[in-house]
Amino acid sequence: MEHNHKYFRNTDCRYFPCHKDADPEHFNCLFCFCPLYFLQDCGGNPTWRGKVKDCTHCTVPHSPGGYVHVLARLKPEFERMRAASDDES
Repeated sequence: MEHNHKYFRNTDCRYFPCHKDADPEHFNCLFCFCPLYFLQDCGGNPTWRGKVKDCTHCTVPHSPGGYVHVLARLKPEFERMRAASDDES
């Protein structure tokens, strides 16, 4: 699964791996910026510094199952947004 739509690893990146505790052999760079950041309950393990979400120790989107997790978490959010949009029409 080295390079496909679910997994990409960029070992040439100067930040690779961007999380200290991550396993570089199985680190997925696909979600370099986590698409779940905007969610209060993202399913990861962020900490909070006041109102700022700190994902320094979260490697959920970079894990082998990260792609599936991100899509599964985004799907209900998109459905909620679609329903809200339909209600406004």
